[in-house]
Amino acid sequence: MTFNFSWAAPTTKHYDELQFSALPEIKLPKYERYVLENGLVVYLMEDHELPLVSGTALIKTGSRWEPADKVGLAGLTGTVMRSGGTKKHSADQLNEILEQQAAAVETGISEGAGTASFDSLSEDVDTVFGLFAEVLREPVFAQEKLDLAKTQAKGGIARRNDDPNGIASREFRKLVYGQESPYARTVEYATLDKISRQDLLKFYQQYYYPNNLILGIVGDFDPQKMRSLIQAKFGDWQPRPTTVKTELPQVSQANLGGVFFVNQPQLTQSSVLLGHLGGQFNSPDYAALDVLNGVLNGFGGRLFNEVRSRQGLAYSVYGLWSPRFDYPGMFIAGGQTRSDATVQFVKAVQAEIKRLQTERVTDKELKFAQESTLNSFVFNFQDPSQTLSRLMRYEYYGYPPDFLFRYQKAVAQTTVIDLQRVARKYLKPENLVTLVVGNQTTIQPPLTQLTKQVTSIDVTIPGSQSQAVN
Repeated sequence: MTFNFSWAAPTTKHYDELQFSALPEIKLPKYERYVLENGLVVYLMEDHELPLVSGTALIKTGSRWEPADKVGLAGLTGTVMRSGGTKKHSADQLNEILEQQAAAVETGISEGAGTASFDSLSEDVDTVFGLFAEVLREPVFAQEKLDLAKTQAKGGIARRNDDPNGIASREFRKLVYGQESPYARTVEYATLDKISRQDLLKFYQQYYYPNNLILGIVGDFDPQKMRSLIQAKFGDWQPRPTTVKTELPQVSQANLGGVFFVNQPQLTQSSVLLGHLGGQFNSPDYAALDVLNGVLNGFGGRLFNEVRSRQGLAYSVYGLWSPRFDYPGMFIAGGQTRSDATVQFVKAVQAEIKRLQTERVTDKELKFAQESTLNSFVFNFQDPSQTLSRLMRYEYYGYPPDFLFRYQKAVAQTTVIDLQRVARKYLKPENLVTLVVGNQTTIQPPLTQLTKQVTSIDVTIPGSQSQAVN
């Protein structure tokens, strides 16, 4: 006896045959923006789904404005601002109160901005917000906490050559921006040793005042009570009559091409980066360049299909136009490959970059890249705090609040002709800087097959022996 179950078997479709309904229109949640008399900008966005409140402050500062001989100053200021306690509470007291209430207050300073944040249960927001205001307005930068932060930073320096990808990323920025550029210089033992508590106080006083700050709060709160709380904790903070002029550092590409090498004899594979100076988000061609990323990058992209799948040259491979808000980012491509495939990998990536300029993108590639970009657009609005953070950053960097929606519209309007135009205009194969971190003895054929002159980079940590003795 036989049975035919074919009637019950589901019919399978290839992924490109699946049909999906159109994505719903995304709208910004309601929010309020106002300015205190002292110039502090405030954003409020209610979200009553959970009994939680969180807030973030953005301060117009950053490590790119720290003195060149004291690299690490901004990072230490951002760390010890919280870890060093306030005039009313020591660091241990802050930690104890926050731990009892399952709350958090954190601070930091990155390359282009200072941040302070808090997370609290709705019922505890008065107390936690008060501590948050203390940390912002009355940090004491306790000497012992500065010493501890320096010790931890020195530990990071000692370990910075343990990860080949970390070496590649650090040294590549130096090759593109220049070793002395604020966008590439690194913290060293010598620069840390020059930083005093007085330096932290001076850096803090230079940038931390209300009319240099944007505060955003999201969560389960009553807006009238929150307004009163903000006024009580920040309303009497005296503004600075004239704000500090923070002129942006000049940017130009330090090396217009070349092959560079970091020898790491213990490695069995190579980390490779290729790229050159890029652009900013406010470029009129940003959307087209981002769609071009989708053609080149990711599963189904040209690099993945050709370099990884067809030629089998890479464990991972990627390439993207990576802009910044207010200074040029980078176009960067790379990946990890076998030592004996290093030269072939570099040539294959170079070929794909050039092919974007010489071979028109197909309609199928365009559609795939556009849909991938537009379908991921929803993830920019996963929760109200993420949306509020984006609005604050747009104001911080001088972008219109609907910038993301303008970008969405521009992505949908991108054409095949646009992609070839931006590939020819912005990609510079002749200016590609190539960096390889790998084992010199096992990279065969040698890198000299790419160019006659291969420049070695010494990543020995300055002062490491004296620090070990100390």
